[in-house]
Amino acid sequence: MKKILQSKYWWLACILGVVAINYIASFVPVRTDLTQEKRYTLSNATKQLIKGLGDRVTITVFLDGEMPAGFKKLANSTREMLQEFKALSTTNIQFSFEKPVAQAMAGEISTDSLMKLGLRPTNVRVRAKAGEAEEQRYLFPGALLSYDGRTIAVDLLQGQDMTGGIQSLNNAEALLEYKFAHAIQKLTTEKVPNIGYLVGNGEPLSYNVYDLIERTLKPSYGFGFVPIDSVKFIPSDFNALLVVKPAIPFTDEQKLKLDQYVMQGGKVIWLIDKLYAEMDSLMRRQSDFVAFDRDLNLDDLLFKYGVRINGDLVQDLQADQLPMVVGNYGDKPQMDLQLWPYFPLLNAYNNNPVSGNMDRVLSIFPNSMDTVKAPGIRKTVLLASSANSRTLVTPAIVSLNSLKTEDDQKSFNRQHIPVAMLLEGRFTSLYTNRLSQSLMDTMAGLYKQPFRAATAEESKMIVVADGDIVSNVFTQKEGPLPMGYNQFTNYQYANREFLLNSIEYLVNPSGILDTRSKSYELRQLDPAAVEDSKTFWQIINIAGPVLLVLLFGVIGQALRKKKYQ
Repeated sequence: MKKILQSKYWWLACILGVVAINYIASFVPVRTDLTQEKRYTLSNATKQLIKGLGDRVTITVFLDGEMPAGFKKLANSTREMLQEFKALSTTNIQFSFEKPVAQAMAGEISTDSLMKLGLRPTNVRVRAKAGEAEEQRYLFPGALLSYDGRTIAVDLLQGQDMTGGIQSLNNAEALLEYKFAHAIQKLTTEKVPNIGYLVGNGEPLSYNVYDLIERTLKPSYGFGFVPIDSVKFIPSDFNALLVVKPAIPFTDEQKLKLDQYVMQGGKVIWLIDKLYAEMDSLMRRQSDFVAFDRDLNLDDLLFKYGVRINGDLVQDLQADQLPMVVGNYGDKPQMDLQLWPYFPLLNAYNNNPVSGNMDRVLSIFPNSMDTVKAPGIRKTVLLASSANSRTLVTPAIVSLNSLKTEDDQKSFNRQHIPVAMLLEGRFTSLYTNRLSQSLMDTMAGLYKQPFRAATAEESKMIVVADGDIVSNVFTQKEGPLPMGYNQFTNYQYANREFLLNSIEYLVNPSGILDTRSKSYELRQLDPAAVEDSKTFWQIINIAGPVLLVLLFGVIGQALRKKKYQ
């Protein structure tokens, strides 16, 4: 080795050595993630999913061509993520990047076909060539995945705040693994979970839940109605049960059925309006009205599970907008969009897999909630109000003029009031030591479902103190609108994403949803520090290279002079 390094061909030996090392390393691939957020490290659930593929998954991503810098960064991150997928299954993961065209030729994909599949266009401004003026273009930040003759569309920006700019794109990057892994799981799974919709206590069955039932649940899950008075017990065939905005009080017999469904391991999403407060009442009266308790007789049941829904209304300065009369123009009322504090926009203020990295969720007359002591039950706040909110205790007066003065706004001094809660652990029954022996014998003998005092293993449920989170508006012109959609501002909130994530967390044990907890930190420059030290760094960047060249020149001349003098 010493002779090789001292020979005049030492450089050729180094090159050959580097080539040999790279050739050997190609047969023993080693990948190391040096990022702080471990953005290139896939979860174990994703690795098992990709390695277990039985056929090829073809992925076509529509992030190609000229686009703003933020979307280029999203495209690069998508390519890197799919390369990680391909490294796990070289033959079964194939991906490409294409640019959709307005008029498709043979083998091309048109923008119209993408919109029919559910991908939404995003309007951006780009400069095709240097020196040319910017022009508007439509991007489709999404992908199509195909497997065994089935195709599914993935919208990379779905559920993101479109006014959030670079932060929304950053959140979309953090969700790349979940978006693609979840889509692949849906394509490759033959059996889907069954979701039940409880009826019998005034739960809505009108066009106001059309989007929930017809567009959200039925296309993705097995679906069925559960008439609580017509069944001896709630069938365990349902992996999860939705209790949506009941209006009639529950009897003890009905509560026992719900309780035993939970004790048998069933998952429940409670969407409860404790107070009667509807926009119809305000529109009919054109004045104030009093919100009163529905008296649903569910307080003791939920209390036993670890949560209490309070008899109040949450108001928030971070709220949706509705058209209201602000004056008169002649003899005609003048309308303008105003914040309506009874419709808070809810967020997650912790990093949880259900509601993290997601846009705000629109709520309508929500109630607050508290946690209560329940041994062995873990509680996680999924949705809460902003830092500028308050509650109105019952009897709460709902008024069109709830924000008359600045003093009214100063009363919004409560932070992050919980509205949705995740409960996990071993639940205990409300009816332990409360049932007669004859009833317990009937349950065990006739119904073939013996009474259980507690769940056999850990279970989960989600309690939301607003039944309207999953409801939709119906208009005569457009029919049922999507849930969480404001027809006056044409803005789509993340209500559907929250519901689907909630269901997935309850019924999907694979752990794919946990990848939603990833977070990518935006390491932006401090504007104040940049302004203070701008001149210094300008001098370094301009004068530094010149000084380095001069320094190397002086050193080179000195070495030549010393060598040949």
